[in-house]
Amino acid sequence: MSGTEFSQQFINALSLGSIYALVAIGLAIIFSILRLINFAHGEVVMLGAFFTWYWNKIGVPFLLACVLGIGCTVLAGVLMERVAYRPMRNAPEVSLLLTSLGVSIAVRNSATMIFGEQVQKFPTPTRMEDQVSFLGADIKVTNLITIGLALSLLVLLTWFVTRTRMGISMRAAAENPMAARLMGININVVIVVAFIISSALAAVAGILWGARVGRIEPLMGFVPVLKAFVATVIGGFGSIPGAVLGAFILGFGEIFFVALVPDSISGYRDAFVFGALILILLVRPQGLLGSTEPEKI
Repeated sequence: MSGTEFSQQFINALSLGSIYALVAIGLAIIFSILRLINFAHGEVVMLGAFFTWYWNKIGVPFLLACVLGIGCTVLAGVLMERVAYRPMRNAPEVSLLLTSLGVSIAVRNSATMIFGEQVQKFPTPTRMEDQVSFLGADIKVTNLITIGLALSLLVLLTWFVTRTRMGISMRAAAENPMAARLMGININVVIVVAFIISSALAAVAGILWGARVGRIEPLMGFVPVLKAFVATVIGGFGSIPGAVLGAFILGFGEIFFVALVPDSISGYRDAFVFGALILILLVRPQGLLGSTEPEKI
């Protein structure tokens, strides 16, 4: 592999890992506080892309459509928490799991009825499709925007959970919900904020995914959330640093697997991904950054 090709694949891997990281962080935040594996998170990713597509379709400029799309997705995420998850909060974990599956199916079918089941062209601006020279390689502007935006959001989220009162409250709720209540922390507010952050990150990931592949459909959330789930398991479920690490390992593994192996077997990259997952879990069942203690965000 030449230096130019390596630079190109490196940026592609960093871009793909960035999208996986945004989705995986949302899964990790919700799991750390509620111990809920939110299977409906893929539908939140899909809603972010479709709301943006809809606002742009009716004439709203793309950047404003993105902001409105993220806002609508956040409202949908909060509604899911209020209607579906809050009444089940003290139910057994298996009931929460089944509830998330039910929410996933309901949202997907609702989106199909509202937006249609056809594949839609995502309104990626022409400038994002342009290419720029980077280390001798021609890189899509979309990839550079994805990397820059994802890293900026990661820095902002790190600041939020370590320097703000609400972020510290979220960490306390993830560590010990009962102790957090005794300290006067409103768990309901903490959970709503967690869903706001999770939904916003998922919406951004959905927009970036739509811009990356150029099309959207009601089933589009399945692949990103499946890969994000694998990333969180690799890194340690419920750990934000673990989710980010697992996402970038997954992104780099997929891209360089396709780049390095013959074309005849490059289509088996998902088998490689899940094979790597099994190997990692055999060595560290708790994940790379996980522990046997309750997970912390």
